[in-house]
Amino acid sequence: MRDAVSSDLNQNRVRQSFRRGLASYHQHARAQADIAAGLVQVLRAQGAPERFDNVLEFGCGTGHLTRPLLQSFDIHHLTLNDLVAEAAPGLGALTKTRTDRTHFTFGPIETVPLPSELDLITSASTVQWISDMPALMARLSARLSPGGWLALSGFGSAQFHQLRRLGSSAAAPSYVDAPDWSALLPRDVELLHVAQTPIVMLFDGAIDLLRHLRNTGVNAQAEQRWSRGRLMEFEDSYRSQFGHDGKLPLTYDPVWMIARKCG
Repeated sequence: MRDAVSSDLNQNRVRQSFRRGLASYHQHARAQADIAAGLVQVLRAQGAPERFDNVLEFGCGTGHLTRPLLQSFDIHHLTLNDLVAEAAPGLGALTKTRTDRTHFTFGPIETVPLPSELDLITSASTVQWISDMPALMARLSARLSPGGWLALSGFGSAQFHQLRRLGSSAAAPSYVDAPDWSALLPRDVELLHVAQTPIVMLFDGAIDLLRHLRNTGVNAQAEQRWSRGRLMEFEDSYRSQFGHDGKLPLTYDPVWMIARKCG
């Protein structure tokens, strides 16, 4: 079921958190890289064409999805969107051979001007930050051509469940489990595929786990300030409730979704 516990989204805090983690994100966001590669594989497996004329990727970040997308498909024109403009320089190596066919746009996907007549809209590990998912799905559908593809990955309700059990405010506003995706799509968009498989990362201690969250910017909603005593208390609680073979597990709960606009 959709998680209704999340607090209101502070978009400025999200923007600041991802801007702060941008330099370290690509190296440390191993789960997000695997999720993005998996999204492209699922899109191919669902029968997507080898060529797309007009593609939008939002939440492009450092290019974890952009790279396998360009490697797997012949894309004529690509629009890349991210919340923070500082993402653009890091994508230069991926787009230097196609600068005349790549356009950057920055700002919230809910309000930034979007191209029309798209035949693919895609995004990996971004939609969990959207407060009003049905409204965004309707907006994206309106920009798709008939027969256009929608390929998205988000996270389900088990995302970072260990942190939430310990009282963290790191949750994003829209964790959506696989069975609930169909209800978010407009009537003219057909759900083709949805899957949900957790990824568990293991850390030696609380400092390593918290450093991972900071380096990837995924704790954008967190407000916790750490003293030495608070850190020791956090690690003791984490180990007693979730510790496994001396490690601290952290669960990512990715959901992959492929849909098409009716032709």
